[in-house]
Amino acid sequence: MKKWLVIASITLLILSGSLFIPFKSALVFYDENTEDIVAYVPLKPGESFQIIFTHSIHLKDVTEKYEITKNKKIKQYEMIFSDFGIGMPYEVKEHEDIFYENGFYHVINMNNHFDSLKIRNGKTVSEHRFIWKEKKKKEKRISFNDYFKPGAWFTVKSDKLSLLDMWKEVKIHE
Repeated sequence: MKKWLVIASITLLILSGSLFIPFKSALVFYDENTEDIVAYVPLKPGESFQIIFTHSIHLKDVTEKYEITKNKKIKQYEMIFSDFGIGMPYEVKEHEDIFYENGFYHVINMNNHFDSLKIRNGKTVSEHRFIWKEKKKKEKRISFNDYFKPGAWFTVKSDKLSLLDMWKEVKIHE
C-alpha cells in the first residue's frame, strides 16, 4: 500500500510539474513591453509568417515576410511594397536584390535578425493581417482585428510555452 502511494505521489508531482515546463515552440504576442501573453501561434524553427499592413500615408499594402530561426530569432527575408517614401526602403544592402513585378517592389535575400518585433495594430488604418504556414500544412490567414484592438502595441517573440500557458492564453487560429 505504501509503495503504491509513493508511486502515485511521484507520478502526480511529475504530471503537475509538467504543466509549468515550457516545451512548445510558438510565436508569442506579449502586451506592449510586458511578459503578459495576449495570444500565440504554434510555430517551430524553419516555419514562416507574414505581416501585411496598410501603410498609413500611402494607403497601400506592405508585406513583410519572416521565418523562425533555430536559435529562436525572427529573420526577415523579404519585403513587398508598391511605393517608395516614408518608412520604405530606399536602398538595398550588398547581399539583397530588388525587382519590380505586377506593380510591387520585392526586396529579397534580406537577412535581418531580431530578438523580437514591436508591432502596433493600426489605429487610423486598422487593416493588419497575419499569415502563417506550419510545415506540410496549408497557409492560414487572419485579421489582427479578430484578436487585437486597433491601436494595441505588442512585442512579438519566438518562445516556448508550457501546457498551462497554452491552456489559459488565446491561440490564434484560422
